[in-house]
Amino acid sequence: MDAYFEMFSGISGNMTLGSLIDLGLDLELLKSELGKLHLEDEYEITAQKVSRSHIGGTYVDVKLHHHDHDEDHDHHGDHDHHHGRNLEDINKIIDSSELSKNVKEKSKAIFMNLAKAEAKVHRTDINEIHFHEVGAVDAIVDIVGSVIGLEMLGIDRIYASPINTGQGYVMAAHGKLPVPAPATAELLKNVPIYSSGTEKELTTPTGAAIITTLSSYFGPRPLMSVEKIGYGAGTYEIEIPNLLRVSLGRVERISKRVKVIETNIDDMNPQFYESIMEKLFHEGALDVYFTPIQMKKNRPAIKISVIAEEQNVEKLNAILLTETTTLGVRIFDAERETLEREMREVKTKWGKVRVKVGLLNGKVVNFSPEYEDCKKISSDFRVPIKEVYMNVYSSFEL
Repeated sequence: MDAYFEMFSGISGNMTLGSLIDLGLDLELLKSELGKLHLEDEYEITAQKVSRSHIGGTYVDVKLHHHDHDEDHDHHGDHDHHHGRNLEDINKIIDSSELSKNVKEKSKAIFMNLAKAEAKVHRTDINEIHFHEVGAVDAIVDIVGSVIGLEMLGIDRIYASPINTGQGYVMAAHGKLPVPAPATAELLKNVPIYSSGTEKELTTPTGAAIITTLSSYFGPRPLMSVEKIGYGAGTYEIEIPNLLRVSLGRVERISKRVKVIETNIDDMNPQFYESIMEKLFHEGALDVYFTPIQMKKNRPAIKISVIAEEQNVEKLNAILLTETTTLGVRIFDAERETLEREMREVKTKWGKVRVKVGLLNGKVVNFSPEYEDCKKISSDFRVPIKEVYMNVYSSFEL
């Protein structure tokens, strides 16, 4: 099952839990699974049906039994070193539980990313962090509970919209922090974010850590057959519906919008093309290719085509306009579909070779040996490169 997270009012830990309960996750079963962490004496979790901007959703609250935790759990906590647990403590709690291997691994990955962001912000070592964003029981409940919920609902893959961060300032232990808060901003690097103008912290560090760890796709809703929709409510009423909407179903196809930049060249030294291609790739081009064409007066020429993400268009344009002899470029929208990709290693009789694997719905549909690895083996062992490729193909396990 696939899920699409629409973060038009941001995302927090309890909004994530609320959306999953709204989708049908049984609260008593969730409590039972969370009980495997052996922290039930430290908190109480409740869920209630609420309305935000006249749209119904589920609001989850984690009430802490400790008197020293008096912050709302979906915004920033204290950075007091005396009360927090560090990453090692949290990993021990998770590892010593009877939770499934999948829940343990994903929960620890989310905490690791959250801790890395906080360590970067505070300019300290990851193991030195003792503070509520990573250490508080509420963060453990939000993060581990969300991963449990995803597993119990049978959600294998998550897709996500661009994220509304909110704007303004949020109160934290050390005074006002800008929105998005520093740790949140760190977690949201390379993810499309915006603010709709709401003067609130809409996306919290915990919410940012959950979605950036579990989703690798951030963009428009993919082609999807939707079976269920759940709404997780935020704490406050604001001028937009303070809800996280999660659609459950099957993603049929993912199309990513890209830009194509083109220019025609008929008067440039052909030796320059190699250097220009290298620079374009270095600055983030997804693909660069040259096409022979005929221009006016039947001159032979080359059309340079560059496929790029929107945020890289300006610097790629600059390369074409300064490094080539063109006087202008064409830019237009296109859709790009790609297989999910991963790198694997294959053992051959000459050593390991990396293999690029393309997957569709989790199934291997294409794989290609890494050319440079095969080339090195061919050179080192003086065997034909086609023999290396054949050995990799026969050794690869689907």
